[in-house]
Amino acid sequence: MFNYTIKRLLQLIPVLLGMTFIVFMLIRAIPGNPAQVILGQQATKEAVEALTVKLGLDQPWYTQYFSYLGGILKGDLGESMRTRLPVADEIWPYLAATLELALFAIIIAVIVGVNAGIISAWFQNSWFDYSAMILALVGVSMPIFWLGLMGQWAFAIEFQWLPTTGRENVRDPVTAITHLYIIDTLIQGRFDQLWEVLRHLILPGLALATIPMAIIARMTRSSMLEVMRSDYIRTARAKGQKMFWVVYKHALKNAIIPVLTVIGLQMGLLLGGAILTETIFAWPGIGRYIYDAINFRDYPVIQSGILIVAFIFVMINLIVDLLYGLIDPRIKYD
Repeated sequence: MFNYTIKRLLQLIPVLLGMTFIVFMLIRAIPGNPAQVILGQQATKEAVEALTVKLGLDQPWYTQYFSYLGGILKGDLGESMRTRLPVADEIWPYLAATLELALFAIIIAVIVGVNAGIISAWFQNSWFDYSAMILALVGVSMPIFWLGLMGQWAFAIEFQWLPTTGRENVRDPVTAITHLYIIDTLIQGRFDQLWEVLRHLILPGLALATIPMAIIARMTRSSMLEVMRSDYIRTARAKGQKMFWVVYKHALKNAIIPVLTVIGLQMGLLLGGAILTETIFAWPGIGRYIYDAINFRDYPVIQSGILIVAFIFVMINLIVDLLYGLIDPRIKYD
């Protein structure tokens, strides 16, 4: 497995290089001069030209690209055109917010989706099976923005159980250490703040978890139904083993491979597709950070943000591939 891991890590290099080039070229196809956007429409032509030269935007595209690529190899993601701060220092709080939201959402999606799929396969054609699959179909079809707005209306406005926006109570802000607020509150022993952080996570987390939860439930049911018809499952049941252990110990272990693939893909999609949820709930995540950067034509921020999300996505897929060998001994990589 070690050789396979090294091989896969080496394969990531051309993937990420290709990603940097594609993103670099695409964002420069966006109409508008970043210098003009930064200075505003009332700026003089001389001021715009001076800022263009200062930002290096007057140089040929290949010079700009190789300069950016050289900075990445040195660990320098560049400097934001808008704030004049290093992107590497500025981006982490936003990335941490999205990671916390995406992890919370995928945990909910996995726990609910996998168990719903297992029970649906266990009691095939029962009322639970039909109800779960109908809800899964509705969940896949439900627009996140509509679900988020309805959640805010119901639980934040009508019942006033949960907050509508943000990550924390603004009257008692969390002292950021890692910028992962759940971890920060636990480190400081502030369980009152921990409760507030969790309350702020529930609505956006549930909205974001809906689609992956439905997909995972349907995939788990399909995979479990196939495994439950296997001869070794019939043998285990004939030996008198309790159905619970047959399902969760024997069947699930062999049915989890395709489900694990879906979970990995959904986790990557959550990181890249959380912008709607972050916008509705005013969540200060990397999706909104990149969106604001696009509005300001902030090239270094856009490039770095997309590159980091792409890197996390391919690393998740690598981890999923390695887990295959740990779960199923029939899969050998070396």
